Amino acid sequence: MSDQIHQRGRAAPDSWRRWLVGIAQAVRFFSRLPIPRLPFESGDAHAAPAFSDLVRVVPVAGLIIAILPGLVLVLGLGLAFGPFLSAALAVATLTLMTGGLHEDGLSDTADSFGGTTRERRLEIMRDSRIGSFGASALVLAFALRIGALAEIAGRSTALDAMLALAIAASLSRTAALMPLSFLPPARSDGAAHAVGRPGREASLFAAALAAGLAWALGFLTDFPLAGSSLLIAFAGAVGWFMTRFAERHLGGQTGDIAGATQQLAEIAALIGLLIALR
Repeated sequence: MSDQIHQRGRAAPDSWRRWLVGIAQAVRFFSRLPIPRLPFESGDAHAAPAFSDLVRVVPVAGLIIAILPGLVLVLGLGLAFGPFLSAALAVATLTLMTGGLHEDGLSDTADSFGGTTRERRLEIMRDSRIGSFGASALVLAFALRIGALAEIAGRSTALDAMLALAIAASLSRTAALMPLSFLPPARSDGAAHAVGRPGREASLFAAALAAGLAWALGFLTDFPLAGSSLLIAFAGAVGWFMTRFAERHLGGQTGDIAGATQQLAEIAALIGLLIALR
């Protein structure tokens, strides 16, 4: 009996350690933040992790990544920069922190519209050069993200706007898991194939966690009850749409599709909140 209690006592700390290591690895994967190696973390902290092992903590990593951009937003509003400039500085900070990881996926996905066959579309997406479709998509995405965040900041308090950015960052990165989980890789040698395909059970857990965090943080704001619901619903709808789109457009998923999904889901989530703030 005492052995069973001892084993349970050890299992709890080990479980928490795995979660903390997963969160640290996920933040390193999604951003350029210099997260140090944890004392109980084994292996090289800078080695590429198995993405399939990080899925469950993606919502938490999204919240952590949004902290600094959120603080920049609050600081800008506090210094009377105005909603637009404060939102622009926050989005710029977020882009610098992630190294344009998701923006690159959006531009490559948009450029693939120039291909008439699946093979040609995949070839275009692998090309590092940016085309007119990709450039247009980036301009529009930045305009929509900044405009939506600025409008939210103008209709709410600085803290509420910061939490809205954090919720959208968490939900959008979770929505990006949908095509990765429900579709096979479109290439046998692409990045999506190399990092591993997330399990559906883990992705569903991440979705439930992201929704729970969105609801919990939503209760800390003055947003109407429909606000959190529309944030979740719009981000989820984009994840479903991009899964169907990738299946028809490419016959599978790629890392670029995941990046595009994140960008579009973030925009959709912020717009969903705006509808509730009418």
